[in-house]
Amino acid sequence: MTAATNCLTMANMDAGADPPTAAQVQALRGFNRFYTRRMGVLDPYLGGELSLTEVRVLYELAHRDQPTASELGRDLGLDAGYLSRILRRIDSRGWLERQPSPADARQSLLRLNAAGHLAFAPLQQKSRDEAAALLSSLPVPQREQLIAAMATVQRLLDASRAAPPRTVVLRDPRPGDMGWVVQQHGEIYAREYGWNQEFEALVAQIAGEFVRRFQPEWERCWIAEVDGERAGSVFVVRKSATVAQLRLLILTPQARGHGLGARLTDEAIAFARTRGYRRMVLWTNGNLQAARHIYAQRGFRLVKSEPYRGYGGHALVGETWELKL
Repeated sequence: MTAATNCLTMANMDAGADPPTAAQVQALRGFNRFYTRRMGVLDPYLGGELSLTEVRVLYELAHRDQPTASELGRDLGLDAGYLSRILRRIDSRGWLERQPSPADARQSLLRLNAAGHLAFAPLQQKSRDEAAALLSSLPVPQREQLIAAMATVQRLLDASRAAPPRTVVLRDPRPGDMGWVVQQHGEIYAREYGWNQEFEALVAQIAGEFVRRFQPEWERCWIAEVDGERAGSVFVVRKSATVAQLRLLILTPQARGHGLGARLTDEAIAFARTRGYRRMVLWTNGNLQAARHIYAQRGFRLVKSEPYRGYGGHALVGETWELKL
């Protein structure tokens, strides 16, 4: 077994702890063999040309905000030379962009370009579909039992880490979530940009219309939770039979910098594609640089901009962006 298999490995034993018995070691190795076979790890990953490790690196590049190779290698447990070869292969396909790190000239900030996101999107969707198919074979109580067991495995094997990994969940909205979305927009934009309650009223109108006119086959809302606390949202609204609109993407300040905004956007794009939309559009403001960066990375193109005054008399530039699906 190697780190590339993404399977269970022996945790570091504390000094003085009793060593595992032969039966325990055999049981763990047996589970590894079952897991790799059941999850298709030994087959060509997702039926494509890329290895499991290469797809994992693509996933990190798609969901992180410009990591360095050192950060990727450390967090994924990959040898520097091995990771360098993977990045060169990704770069040779025309999927990677590099720029010098302002903090360390020896390092490069890495990110997927639009072509890279376009290549990664179907892999991510296929992975979701395979996971959904695996869970669908189980009755609901057994699914919950399986998820709880996997959480237990992760918690026990991560116990030696100084800080446990954050649990991130994207879920459907529940009662009270729409009020939270409106509140976050009102508070965050007032604090960070000085916008008044006109903006909060606009968000309340959008959220209210989504609930009143909701078309479940064509529309979707995700609420992001981090360690059980609401941390973000994104909406997909049906604008026409062929056009989906992305709306109300937001993250709390505590949730920023971990790729969650990118993940929410990816979910929205994937949903629009599965529903057969041909285009996705969105409206934003020119001063929202973090959001604009996420959109540009995924292939959205600025198609219209128009100056206006709003939300307390601020001079703003409204922008319409479009993505061909």
